[in-house]
Amino acid sequence: MKMLLRRSFLGGSVAAFAMAAAAGLAPARAEYPEKPIEFIIPFGAGGGADVEGRLLAAEMEKILGGQIVPVNKPGGGGAITYTHVKNAKPDGYTIAWNSTSILTTTNIGNVPFKHDALDHIGQVEFQPMVFAVRADAPWQDLKAFASECKANADTLKIANAGTGSTTHLGAIALANATGCKVIHLPVGIKRRNASVLSGEAHAMVAPLTGAVKLNKAGKIRILAVLDGERNEVVADAPTAKEQGFDAQLVLFRGLSVPKGTPDAVKAKLTDAMVKAANSAGFRDFAAKNGFTVRPLVGKDFDNMMVRTDEHVVGIMKSAGLYQSKAN
Repeated sequence: MKMLLRRSFLGGSVAAFAMAAAAGLAPARAEYPEKPIEFIIPFGAGGGADVEGRLLAAEMEKILGGQIVPVNKPGGGGAITYTHVKNAKPDGYTIAWNSTSILTTTNIGNVPFKHDALDHIGQVEFQPMVFAVRADAPWQDLKAFASECKANADTLKIANAGTGSTTHLGAIALANATGCKVIHLPVGIKRRNASVLSGEAHAMVAPLTGAVKLNKAGKIRILAVLDGERNEVVADAPTAKEQGFDAQLVLFRGLSVPKGTPDAVKAKLTDAMVKAANSAGFRDFAAKNGFTVRPLVGKDFDNMMVRTDEHVVGIMKSAGLYQSKAN
């Protein structure tokens, strides 16, 4: 009897499916997301990129109604994260917390692909690179630093987070614009600020978020903002261009997914990203930490990526760094 009931149930199910198909109705699908989403962060736990990414993920989680799990995959200036996401299934359950590092690591040759090997959801925020010295340093502006640099070539040391990093490229752009020959010190993110405070380095290039607290505390002096206009977070700091040196490089952060992720999924992620970026919690965090929330999506973001990629390639080629790690 139980076997007959089971056959009857299965028969009814098949018949119902056949009737739905005949009527042009597809079986109902679960709404995305129906399982946890991996939110891959290219840098280590506790840093600015990590804290910011985790906050965005938490805000997106509220909007999507599904779990988002931050996972740190540091290494290779972002190479580990971008390779992992590129090779992941394009179903919306693996997201990269991207940044300008997706352009630096691909162009220096840490990975055998370019930035367009992934699909990009968009930009969440941006922040300029800044050029800073210790507060008691003798240089009051960029012109004074450049003057001494020219008079004493290959003596002044500028700290950066690592060879080929955005901070390194910012220092190269600045050296190119000023005509200075400096010593670049790849001391790492954690030692970059400390190297200036200790006197190991004469100056550093850092993202604004990496310098703003020390600047407000009166421990460092920002000599130049590497952007086309002043930043309201450090409104008193002039741009390099204002001082006669056209050196610009901006760090952005946003989201990328594997190539071929369905448009409907990308649309949901785009909506959640923009709403999360504009949430009160995220904007409050931005105001306290010195970055500018400015979502940029679709073709606007793609075009910005192309322009920035060309700029990064140009800086790398000027220093012999382009594809230098390809082998």
